[in-house]
Amino acid sequence: MASTAEKAEKAGRGTVPEVVRVRVPERGPRQDLRAVKIVLHRELIRFWRDKLRMVSGLVQPVLWLLVMGTGLSNLVTSGGGPAGDVDLKTFIYPGVCAMSVMFTAMFSAGSIVWDREFGFLREMLVAPVSRSAIVVGKCIGGAVVATLQGVVIVMLAPLAGVPYDPALMAQLIGLMFIGAFALTGFGVMMAARITQMQAFFGLMQMAMMPMMFLSGALYPLNGLPTWLSILTRFNPLTYAVDPMRHVVFAHLDVSPRLLATFDPGVTWNGWTVPVWLEIVIVLGMGFALMAVAIWEFRRAD
Repeated sequence: MASTAEKAEKAGRGTVPEVVRVRVPERGPRQDLRAVKIVLHRELIRFWRDKLRMVSGLVQPVLWLLVMGTGLSNLVTSGGGPAGDVDLKTFIYPGVCAMSVMFTAMFSAGSIVWDREFGFLREMLVAPVSRSAIVVGKCIGGAVVATLQGVVIVMLAPLAGVPYDPALMAQLIGLMFIGAFALTGFGVMMAARITQMQAFFGLMQMAMMPMMFLSGALYPLNGLPTWLSILTRFNPLTYAVDPMRHVVFAHLDVSPRLLATFDPGVTWNGWTVPVWLEIVIVLGMGFALMAVAIWEFRRAD
């Protein structure tokens, strides 16, 4: 007869511990759409919880509108300029809308660098979803956050002499979203390979200031020197500001002479670029920049 120890050994050999099976979902369109939704939701939560960011993002546009706009209005009026019955605050109002979404969109893209520094981005990249879904979620999330910030500027329209009109408000918000999408794509593309926040903010400052001053946001694009006119035509923000200005002035009672002065449009060698083509240009730039950002993320470690 077998001893008690031998029986216990045989019983131990016959017991096989169960192995917990971990099933990783396969990659597919459904998982990618869910990843886009999660990244978008995270951007909205981060924006809502950061009240200081919401307030600071409004300070500079409001200063441009109320302080600089009022100062320029007094200067033009006292100098006998062509302003007539057009307040300069009304003229720079579309540019202020574009600048508000530009600052917010760029800094929303900067969250990628922040996530990389703290290791959260690596956790996102190893998830069973395509990296393109993460980039798309970042671009859409940044565009939505920047548009929400811009809605506050839209609500300040009466301070600039712009009437409250549902059609005007809806058009401005739609144009701001398109511009914010392109600008977020640019920011995500730049942030794809940057590892430090200081470097990103320095690069963004270097990029945003020329884009702002060469967009026609603060002055009309007609009558400029040739070299400056060429630079404004190569600035993507120019094609985001001009449709907003066209929409605003379409809802104002302005004489044809003043309309030609303050809303001349963008011209290519004497040909006025239609508004619909400017919108297509901005959208095309947004998708092109997002495609470059996706390619950069696929190369990233």
